[in-house]
Order: sequence, then C-alpha cells, then structure tokens
Amino acid sequence: MGKREEERLRKQQERLETELARTKAMSVYEEEYQRFEYICGIDEAGRGPLAGPVVAGAVILQKENPILYLNDSKKLSKKKREALYAEIMEQAVSVGIGVVGPERIDEINILQATYEAMRQAVAKLTVTPDILLNDAVTIPGIEIFQVPIIKGDAKSVSIAAASIVAKVTRDRMMADYDKIYPGYDFAGNKGYGTKAHIASLKEIGPCSIHRTSFIKKFVS
Repeated sequence: MGKREEERLRKQQERLETELARTKAMSVYEEEYQRFEYICGIDEAGRGPLAGPVVAGAVILQKENPILYLNDSKKLSKKKREALYAEIMEQAVSVGIGVVGPERIDEINILQATYEAMRQAVAKLTVTPDILLNDAVTIPGIEIFQVPIIKGDAKSVSIAAASIVAKVTRDRMMADYDKIYPGYDFAGNKGYGTKAHIASLKEIGPCSIHRTSFIKKFVS
C-alpha cells in the first residue's frame, strides 16, 4: 500500500471517529432514557409556509445499530437528507407519518394542526413507544411519557431522524403540488413566503392548497 493510500485511509478513519463522537454526543437523551425499550423521536415540517400541509414524523431507531450523520434536517443538503431518509426507512424499528392539510390548518390553527399531525404519526407506528422525545412541544391527548427538548432536532438523534422524515415527505409533496398548481414554484419555495411566491400569489390569486388564514395580508 502506498503512502497516498495510507493517508487517505487514515483521514477516512479520522472522519469516521469524529462522526461517531458527534453521534454519541447527539444521543445523550437516548442514553438518559435507555431504560425504555422503544424511544420515539417526534418532529414536524411546514408550520410556517403559506401553502401546503404540516407534516409530522415519528421515528423509533434501533438502539444497537446507529445511523451516522443524523442532524437537524435544515442543516443537511437535499442529497444528504434523501440518503438518510432512505436509510431511516430501511433500518428504523418503526416510522409513522402524519399529514394535516391547509383546510384543517385554517379550521383549528397551525399549532393544533401540528399536534394533530404528531398524534397521527404516533398512531401509525407499528409498535407503541414507551417514551416520546419531542422537538420543543408537549403533545396534548397522548398518554405516553413525553420529554420536550428545545432545538431537539440538533440534540437528539431520534428527533433528528423524525425531522428528516417529515421534511423529505413534505418536500416531495410540494414538488408534486407544483405540477398540479404551476406558477407558484412550490417545488422551489416549498410553500414558504418568498418574494416571488408572494408576487405570484398577488398576480394569480390563491390556489386550493394555500392557507387562507396565512395569506390574508397578501390577498383581499
């Protein structure tokens, strides 16, 4: 083996050790509550956009087979999110996804819609969690022990996994909506209130996936 190959392998090993250490640091809550068999992370995507659903993810990871490079979905590239999403769906003990659409968001408000999506996600798990690690919130109407963690998607691998599942699911939905409702660039802005989106909203008017309660100041 030449020196160049030895150096490449050494750097590769160093990167792996660094990532293992980072993953361990992001597993402090999982370690704290390791007495529970099924630890479930909960997070959502889409609370802020002007259009589209709010989506929640619930993920129970294997304890003995850690997935590396999990992080807050917003800190990951699209390519990395997609790769991790596939790995999570393949390796997780169970994954649940909840979706609440714009009409329901307008009816009960975004916070209650987020809770509803989270309850849906938990209900769709194939095993019942013993504990929920939630990103910042306590979900009403669930009797399972819950631990709300501020900025949890950067502090817990379980919540990070849930954030990735929620975001990738919602991003794919918005890309599909872009084909149905052209002119708003939903594939690009994911329904968020970019200048171009707001300009299109004022010019074209709202479509059926816009949240009426969110766009009042932009359309009469």
